[in-house]
Amino acid sequence: MSGFTDKVVLVTGGNSGIGRAAAVQFAAGGAKVLIAARRAEASRAVVAEIEAVGGDAYAIQCDVTKSADCDSAVEACLERFGGLDVLFNNAGIIFRDKSALDTTDEHWAQTIAVNATGTFLMSRAAVAAMVARGGGAIVNNASYFGLVGGRGAAAYCASKGAVVLLTKAMALDHAGQGVRINCICPGSVDTPMLRGEMEEMGGADSVRHLFEEKHPLGRIATPDEIAAAVLYLASDEAAFITGAALPIDGGLTAG
Repeated sequence: MSGFTDKVVLVTGGNSGIGRAAAVQFAAGGAKVLIAARRAEASRAVVAEIEAVGGDAYAIQCDVTKSADCDSAVEACLERFGGLDVLFNNAGIIFRDKSALDTTDEHWAQTIAVNATGTFLMSRAAVAAMVARGGGAIVNNASYFGLVGGRGAAAYCASKGAVVLLTKAMALDHAGQGVRINCICPGSVDTPMLRGEMEEMGGADSVRHLFEEKHPLGRIATPDEIAAAVLYLASDEAAFITGAALPIDGGLTAG
């Protein structure tokens, strides 16, 4: 999608999966992209990929569970690119096959810290910069598990449900300041994270069909398909959309 010329975009977890796909698509649309993630080498590889086709990108090492890191990521956008127009809160983790009884204190704390608190901390830093610039757009990566419950993912469901309602609350708080805030709720997506989970379950070749068959469309999404929806919500074409939780789940939550 075009229309991001000279826009400044910050992507957390932008070095892999959906985040990488979004960073590449934003850059292709003319945006200046800052990737904030923990794995610096992987982030630099995405920057090199964007620069190789004439895009403008920069990477900063960032732990979204730390408010100082989130503040530093936004400050890097201001110092290097002169502002911040779009934030895609994509960083996230999941511990599979963990009912409440199987979820340790550490599992719970880490999941909430990255998925919910990280989204809050980065959004708080970004909103201040966007208000000063006259407005902006935030897209949060929730999950269909933020809309419906799921087995073996108690902490993840709680964290993504928090992202959905944080999105709605912040959308109301900041609509009058020109900041639109929405979230996406993907189903299963063919990312390195999901492929790793498949390997733990017995191998991608043998268990992939289990993920595919639960979606009415009969397959899992590509990262590019999810990223395209992120770009739409961040674009001027979605100027009248705020507070939305958009399922991108192949019909999984339709009934």
